[in-house]
Amino acid sequence: MTSANEIPAGPRRGLAEKREAIVRAARAIFGRDGYARASIDAIAAGAGVSTRTIYNHFAGKELLFRTVVQESAGQVRAAHLDVIERHLAVVTDLEADLTALGLAWVGALTDFADHFALVRQINADAAHLPRDLLESWQEAGPRCAVAELALRFGELADNGLLVAADPGCAATHFVQLTGSEVAQRSYWGAHPIGPAETAAIVTVGVQAFLRAYAAQPTPSAQPVQPVQPVRAAHAVP
Repeated sequence: MTSANEIPAGPRRGLAEKREAIVRAARAIFGRDGYARASIDAIAAGAGVSTRTIYNHFAGKELLFRTVVQESAGQVRAAHLDVIERHLAVVTDLEADLTALGLAWVGALTDFADHFALVRQINADAAHLPRDLLESWQEAGPRCAVAELALRFGELADNGLLVAADPGCAATHFVQLTGSEVAQRSYWGAHPIGPAETAAIVTVGVQAFLRAYAAQPTPSAQPVQPVQPVRAAHAVP
């Protein structure tokens, strides 16, 4: 007999598959309702499992929320690390490669819509969430990605393409200049802006970044300007 909390399902799923379904449903519901309003019953319904199954995997709602935040942030981090590798492993045109990097970086807002719905709720509820939870989110995702970007910027500085005494600061400035306005105008992905507007913001941000951090070409000998011959004045007869 099926209990009141049990949802009839098809073929029996394994533990790993059930856990994945729980985390996926919890991410969507926490992102929609926030931590306080999200219920275990709603998450169980979304995952197609019983509430008992959720408690078999997670000791309580707080642990489930922490797990969802960290694993979701880790997925976005992995995507950003891949973006960094694809666009900065070999740099042939600094401005073009940084622009492509910036566009791919902000693309996560739409590629990981459930995650950024969760981020919106975290920002809204930050005053009511434990500080260590907020820090664990940052360490699992944003800080790790920016730290990797800083390493690559340090390499670009070593190769004479950037002037960055503090690559970490340069990486933070890059993300702010290319990504923050896109995030703010789209309300962290809630109302996505068009590709042309996104490209314009990223392009201007990259140009501002390069004005601050691009290595200036080594001055070369100035070309000699042609001298116009001086014609002698002729006396008027």
